[in-house]
Amino acid sequence: MHPETCPAESTLEEAVSVFVELRPRLFGIAYRVLGSAAEAEDVVQEVWLRWQKTDRSVVVSPVAFLSSTTTRLAINVAQSARVRRETYIGPWLPELIDTSTDPEVGAERAEALELALLLVLEKLNPTERAAYVLREAFDYAYAEIAEILQLSPVNTRKIVSRARKHLSAEQRGAVDTAEHQRLLTAFVSASQTGNVASLEALLTPDAVSVSDGNGIRGAARIPVLGRARVASLATATRQFWREADVRGVQANGRAAMMIYRNGRPATVLTIGASHEGIHKVMWVFNPSKIAAFLDSRRRSTSPLGAVRHAP
Repeated sequence: MHPETCPAESTLEEAVSVFVELRPRLFGIAYRVLGSAAEAEDVVQEVWLRWQKTDRSVVVSPVAFLSSTTTRLAINVAQSARVRRETYIGPWLPELIDTSTDPEVGAERAEALELALLLVLEKLNPTERAAYVLREAFDYAYAEIAEILQLSPVNTRKIVSRARKHLSAEQRGAVDTAEHQRLLTAFVSASQTGNVASLEALLTPDAVSVSDGNGIRGAARIPVLGRARVASLATATRQFWREADVRGVQANGRAAMMIYRNGRPATVLTIGASHEGIHKVMWVFNPSKIAAFLDSRRRSTSPLGAVRHAP
């Protein structure tokens, strides 16, 4: 130790070092459980404050302690978020995050990151969602998940298995990133030119279009169902595309389109696609969610985020 460095400073430096290393994983867990980057950041900040106050000399495994704290806090927030979302106007979509500079968002694998899957995860209760995320996206052992969730290993296996079955009934075989990009580009091109026939050829018969605007003008307040209706909606307003500046972005590990108006980001468009075609078209109009997407780009350049120190 440097002679001018006191033990307390050294200990805090170690605490910061450990937290910075694990922060991407902690954010990745919280984000997948919550579907909100802003709420996930709040959870991670709270974990950081608790980590400072903890007697770290008795913590055997920092990763286990921090993962457990993050997961439990995220479950609590998810339970209260369900009540808040009941007042949301129109369909609710998870917040998109920019993954161009942080492709895995702390995951060892990219599971449960694509927007269409995050939306399906919302149908699970928060504990089921957390168990699935810890197992599928971060490869935690069942015994570790059981300890985090304070359940028996047998019950934990049942919860993960039930979650898998529920999701498999909702999921379709996703296409690779190149095919996803091709389908999205073709969808935008056909929409811009008003080519309804081309659009219908890209869509599955049961395609659905979901617009998240929280009451904003121009955003459909109910999902639009069926190939013909989705194609018609995408081409209904020529002015929408004529005044738009469309730029490619990467969101949740997949290609997406940011639509600008008068130089300002106004809409994010992405899709869910399988080998049968595009089955879900997702439009984000809510200004706060677009702002959160743009803000997520800065997360990777600030390892601790807006750090607050424990009082």
